[in-house]
Amino acid sequence: MALVRKYQRVAGEERELLKADLKRRYLGGESIRALSISTGRSYGLVHRLLQESDVDLRPRGGNQRPARVDAAQAQA
Repeated sequence: MALVRKYQRVAGEERELLKADLKRRYLGGESIRALSISTGRSYGLVHRLLQESDVDLRPRGGNQRPARVDAAQAQA
């Protein structure tokens, strides 16, 4: 990935390459926050580019724990 200057617009082929890279990495499990930090782009831009790529965004809140199992149910 090329050096990113703050407030630099991303357009044309560079935008398409960035969208493809972000989509691949997001579908691989990285968070939007992690992608924004690693690319030097804002959270909002990363979010918008993923939406433009027709990615189904995960719900907010990170990894969710599985439901707790009652002790009574576990013994049954």
